[in-house]
This record gives sequence, C-alpha cells and structure tokens, in this order.
Amino acid sequence: MPEGDTILWAATRMRPVLEGHVPDAIDMPAGRAGGLRGPEGHARWPARLAGRAVTGVTTRGKNLLVHFDGGLVLRSHLRMTGSWAVYRSGQRWRRPSRRAWIVLARDEVEVVQFDGPVLELMTEARARTYPPLAGLGPDVLDERFDAARFLRRLRREDPERAIGDALLEQRTVAGIGNIWKSEGCWEARIDPWRAVRSVTDEQALAVVEMVRPRMLRSGLEGPRAIEPRVYRLQGRPCRRCGAAIRARGQGDSNRITFWCPGCQE
Repeated sequence: MPEGDTILWAATRMRPVLEGHVPDAIDMPAGRAGGLRGPEGHARWPARLAGRAVTGVTTRGKNLLVHFDGGLVLRSHLRMTGSWAVYRSGQRWRRPSRRAWIVLARDEVEVVQFDGPVLELMTEARARTYPPLAGLGPDVLDERFDAARFLRRLRREDPERAIGDALLEQRTVAGIGNIWKSEGCWEARIDPWRAVRSVTDEQALAVVEMVRPRMLRSGLEGPRAIEPRVYRLQGRPCRRCGAAIRARGQGDSNRITFWCPGCQE
C-alpha cells in the first residue's frame, strides 16, 4: 500500500502542473468510474470542476487532496491498487486507459489517477468533518508533528498489541505503512514484536522522529532516493550488527514485518 511518502511524491510532481492553474480538460474515462462516490453522480464531476483553478494539492497521511476554487476538494486514497502518474501529452501510459479513473490535463501534461479505489468529490466544509480524514492521527510528515497527540492515541491502544502493528493504525499516526514501520523500528533499535505497554514514550517517539527525515526525502525526491535498511532484506546481514534479518507476518492483517534480532531489543 502506498505510504505517506509515496503520496507526498505524487503531490510533489502534481503541484507544478496544477497549482494556481485551471485544467485545460478533466476527463473520467468510460468503464472505470461506476463505483465512485461523491455528493453528485461522477458523470457530472468534469462539468462541476470545469473552469475552476486548482488552489492546492495537499496530503494527509495516505490521502491526497486536490483543492479547487469555490470550496471543492477531490479526495483520493490509493489503498493497495491505485497510483497517481504524470505524463507529457502523447507519452505512453504505463497502465491501460480503461484503468484511469480521472485525468486532469494542462499545458500538454496529463495527471492521471489509475485504479482508484477511492475517489470522492466533496466540499471543503464536509472534508473538515469527514470521518476518514477527521479521524486520522497526526501526520508523520507534518513539519510540526504533534508528538503529544501521537502518544495519547498510542496509549489508548491495546497494551498487548505489538508496537510494529500499532504503528500501522492510521488513527494513531497517519502515513506510516508496512515499509516505514519496519524501517522506523530498525532505526530506533526497537523490536517490532514488543508489546506497546513495554515501549516507553521516548522509544515510541524515536521510531517516528528517526524515520521522518527519510520519509520526507522520499516524498520530495522520489522513493528511489532511499535505500532500505531492513525492508525486504530478509536473510541478509544487518548493516549495523551483521545478524541475519528476519521477516514474518504480524497482526490481524498478517503484514510482513522485517527486523534484526541482533540489535533490535
């Protein structure tokens, strides 16, 4: 699933194309929009948005928001299947056009969302109280990360839940997924299998604070700018202590956790 840095990277590429400009065209290719949700039928969205300038492209955890003049906002969540892409006009898309849910074109550049699965049009007023957004914990990529709020929400968790699994709860901290929970626990030398109750506030904050710079760099320069320390490196020697990195499913969703048994305690 795309994590907060992947969503920020999409926004970073989209902003120069869209922010402060009226899209030349907005299209919702046939055959893929039937499941979209919004205050009006999706077929009316291009007409509703026509002539409106994009006032901002923002992120909130794993959500990407395109803001338009007149108080409208397009919210997307990519879950496991979706992606945002930016192409020069005429450039071949990496996914079939039938999988494009929305295309925003301007100045011979196309911004495309593929495969949804969540794309919603709503008012800014509704977005402020909409549970999938309003219920999120502090954004890990917010430059003024609210550490106190994060800790309050973490301490409401089941104290026996593994810290690695707890970090995936978006109501506790928004934007961390399977990659960065593994990388963050490695950075802070915390065993991701430790129960939340056994992790101090300082240790929990260290996981988040030590991973934030790498996530920000990934979001601004692209995921390829970041070399993993532990993620998907099972069987290889840990760069810190030399022990073999392990991997095992964790939590109700059985998401694979990667860790070093030699230096994560």
